Amino acid sequence: MDRSRFVALAVGAFGLVFVSFLLRGLTRLVAPYEVAVAVSAPVLFAAAALLAVLVGLALLDVTGIRRLT
Repeated sequence: MDRSRFVALAVGAFGLVFVSFLLRGLTRLVAPYEVAVAVSAPVLFAAAALLAVLVGLALLDVTGIRRLT
């Protein structure tokens, strides 16, 4: 994976976090809080998983095990 792809995925992950909060807020306008949380949770979990993978790749790069080219 090259560095530009890594940065694009990181920006995408933060975009998913933003979309999650946007979904929660907009859903809260028309549905109860529990429904809003249930709608936004999968997007937030996807963002968290992507960020965890990116942190793992960054750690591998820092330690020299697998370089980002």
